[in-house]
Amino acid sequence: MVSPNPTSDTVIAAPGLLAPELDDLGVRLYDGGGTLRVWSRDAEAMELVVFDEGDLDWIIASAPLERRAHGVWQLDTELLRPGTRYAVRVSGPSTVGSMFNPHTLLIEPYSRGIVSGGFGDWRSAVVESDFDWGGVPKPRIPLDRTVLYEGHVKGLSKRHPGVPAHLHGTYAGLAHPAMIEHFLSLGITTIELLPIQIFASEPRLLQLGLGNYWGYNTLNFFTPHPDYATEGARREGPQAVLREVKGMVKLLHEAGLEVVLDVVYNHTAEEGIGGPRTSLRGLDNRAYYRQQADGTYIDVTGCGNSLDTSTDAAARLVLDSLRYWAEDVQVDGFRFDLAATLGRDREHIFTPDHPLLRAIVEDPLLADTKKIAEPWDVGMGGWQTGNFGDGWLEWNDRYRDRVRNFWLSDVDYARRASAAPVGVGGFATRLAGSSNTFSEERGPLASVNFVTAHDGFTLRDLVSYDVKHNLGNGEQGRDGTDTNRSFNHGTEGPTDDERILATRRKAMRNLMGTLLLSAGVPMITAGDEFGRSQRGNNNAYCHDSDLTWLSWQHAPWQRDLFAHVQRLLRLRRENPALRPRRFARLGMETPSASVMDWYDEQGETMSSDRWTNPAHRTLQYVAASTPETEDFNRILLIVHGNEAPIDVTLPQVEGVSRFVSLWSSADDMPSSDEPVLAPGDIVPMPPTSMRLFRAEGLPSRSGR
Repeated sequence: MVSPNPTSDTVIAAPGLLAPELDDLGVRLYDGGGTLRVWSRDAEAMELVVFDEGDLDWIIASAPLERRAHGVWQLDTELLRPGTRYAVRVSGPSTVGSMFNPHTLLIEPYSRGIVSGGFGDWRSAVVESDFDWGGVPKPRIPLDRTVLYEGHVKGLSKRHPGVPAHLHGTYAGLAHPAMIEHFLSLGITTIELLPIQIFASEPRLLQLGLGNYWGYNTLNFFTPHPDYATEGARREGPQAVLREVKGMVKLLHEAGLEVVLDVVYNHTAEEGIGGPRTSLRGLDNRAYYRQQADGTYIDVTGCGNSLDTSTDAAARLVLDSLRYWAEDVQVDGFRFDLAATLGRDREHIFTPDHPLLRAIVEDPLLADTKKIAEPWDVGMGGWQTGNFGDGWLEWNDRYRDRVRNFWLSDVDYARRASAAPVGVGGFATRLAGSSNTFSEERGPLASVNFVTAHDGFTLRDLVSYDVKHNLGNGEQGRDGTDTNRSFNHGTEGPTDDERILATRRKAMRNLMGTLLLSAGVPMITAGDEFGRSQRGNNNAYCHDSDLTWLSWQHAPWQRDLFAHVQRLLRLRRENPALRPRRFARLGMETPSASVMDWYDEQGETMSSDRWTNPAHRTLQYVAASTPETEDFNRILLIVHGNEAPIDVTLPQVEGVSRFVSLWSSADDMPSSDEPVLAPGDIVPMPPTSMRLFRAEGLPSRSGR
């Protein structure tokens, strides 16, 4: 997504956030040494501590920092050189909510590298930014052509037989030709990686013999997670780890693939009061974390603490981290975990005009990055889907829920009650871009459409389980959502019943077909393209095992599903009517929109009753593009949401003389035939199925 660069009179954010006093925090190297700048509003003294490179417990030097303006502490010293291992110690008042301890060794917040001697024993490391990008540019995929693919660095390549064993589960493994071939053959454009900023496992999980696999427990906002690097890079140290990350990005860019990072700025691994004191808590607890007057944390994340982005320096920390990853590491965008937390003001109320949210969109260094909000948190007023400002994309949970309902829980309900609970109207709204959620100015591309994500059931488990099966997480099944909108189609979990298995496979095709034929930006969860299962676990965050690693050994039906996803992604590329950039407006010619007409199973214009009547869940959807940069295109999609077959009469559409069949969810594997039908022809639709056509003929009098 490209935002216009701000002009000279554009106000990017409140002056405090961009105050020059907050420039150049962290370590800046110069010939013979470096400058360290650290922010702490309430500190009374601060000290740099330097360690022996081979013994993290051996202090070889220390030096005091001097307080400067705006709460910044600074030191110019020859002690800071590439590879230096260091920490800071901070003294301050013993007031309510403060956590100063002059003996605690703290990670410097802007550290580009971190080394560890064990859990809780971390040191910052000075890292140089040099890297030869070889002139490889960012792909800059337009939003209307973007297809997100959410995956885990380790899980993607850990079991891939085409990736050498020493690269399994690594940054280098992700960019191996075997992985790139998979991404390109599938047809996705943008890899959205679960967190790669360094993170730590919660002590509670370690006591259970588990660990934090997903990575939503950030230790530092600048350092890549070293455990995803190859053994050789880890041995060599933080500089080599960073080099491997950049090498991964470079190779993916050479293949035309974008890299989007899932970033966790809403809370940190310091958890709640009583948790570890590793960095921000010891630097200035009152300034970095949201608190009541008595020091109690205001936890709107459910993770123990919430970063206080109403503090200029805390907000600037987030902004500078984004700039670093976008400029130094050349990533293409960010998905912001619990983004509503970042937009809360001093009264802890969400506002889309929060200075940090505006700065992220308007900063020229971030202008060409994709910015994707998870638009909620668990605090009061935390559900904000549709309420972020221009320049933001949002995970559309309303889309997820409506699509799951239509193909799964509504069908389950109909089996029990002989009728579905709702008609097709709400589903159609989501199919057409969620105009009831996103403003006309933002358009359909503000919506990141998804049916599954890392959090929740996989696609296969959605159609195979009615309830979660999370006992392996060590919480007696209490964790993970209970509202899955799933349907096991007759039996819970694995079965040998071919009838049930066939119905499940068709349900997966319906869900994936809806996702990839809807207006908006689609996101596929890695492994769903070939029906991966987590055996009913809908919260597998703590499993680093074959439960969460992708298997690359596939049964014939899984290869057939993969072929369906390939076909759908190709059809999406080839038919611009499926990916409008703007909402059409009645009576107006809107460039790069899709003009939509709706018909019932008899080929007649949809009546009000047909939209809402649960007995009529069959819809014909005609979308015609309004060309701006591509040739004119028109499609017809038939959606049939009942478990009884039906005959559908193709509509009479002005300017259309024939319909070319492109795809059907009823086929076990995609057909290579493209039969041609005429308006008025009868199309038999099997139970709960979809069928896509390209509408061809002479242009209408309106020019469409």
